[in-house]
Amino acid sequence: MTTTGRLDRGDGTELAWSAQAGRGPTIVFLPGFRSDMSGDKATGLAEFAAARGQAMLRFDYSGHGASGGDFLQGCIGDWAADTLTVIDHLTSGPIILVGSSMGGWIALLTAMARPERVAALVGIAAAPDFTQRLMWDSMAPTERVTLLRDGVLHVPSQYGDPTPITQRLIEDGRKHLILDAPIPFTGPVRLLHGQADPDVPWELALKIAGAVVSTDVAVTLIKDGDHRLSRPQDLAVLYRTVGALLGEDGA
Repeated sequence: MTTTGRLDRGDGTELAWSAQAGRGPTIVFLPGFRSDMSGDKATGLAEFAAARGQAMLRFDYSGHGASGGDFLQGCIGDWAADTLTVIDHLTSGPIILVGSSMGGWIALLTAMARPERVAALVGIAAAPDFTQRLMWDSMAPTERVTLLRDGVLHVPSQYGDPTPITQRLIEDGRKHLILDAPIPFTGPVRLLHGQADPDVPWELALKIAGAVVSTDVAVTLIKDGDHRLSRPQDLAVLYRTVGALLGEDGA
């Protein structure tokens, strides 16, 4: 059974969510930057969970998808707080976090904030620290000038409209950087990454694996996989990965 709703995060901004009842642990999907819970990975994983009677929760960060709020006013700290709010109010018991791109960063922050709740973590092209490593550090001097002058920089995107990068996003992101110190999560970690990813270098998966203190860490590289990893063969890898964490033999 699937239920949907909206959760006030405490300031009048409502977060849209979709939950499926079932056995635990609850799978929680965390979307990427400018993505939402209606994407192929989120909906495919929901079907995977439903077929197995597994509980699952999907939601949209503020400023994303069907949730309220202004995307341009959002930042990593806000979206990490949204995640904790949804998890604390809509789930109980152990959870498995599945984070895509930015969602991988949010998943790691969540695991650090709620270690007693997170049973395992799956990253799909996980991109912790991307606001610094992949945005600010790669900007030309003229782009940095524009960002600091206007408060926002619009960067061309192969996925549609230009991506707005705000000064607030960059500055807040620096408060949540995690890769330059041990990440104190001891549960199972599975990292899936395409080696043809044009947005997030696959080597970042190895960086994450080295930073997490857990010894139960596995990295799966998909040689021809892109950033989205949404092809049927990519989704099959995701299902097998999550299934194994649930004690199954795969999809």
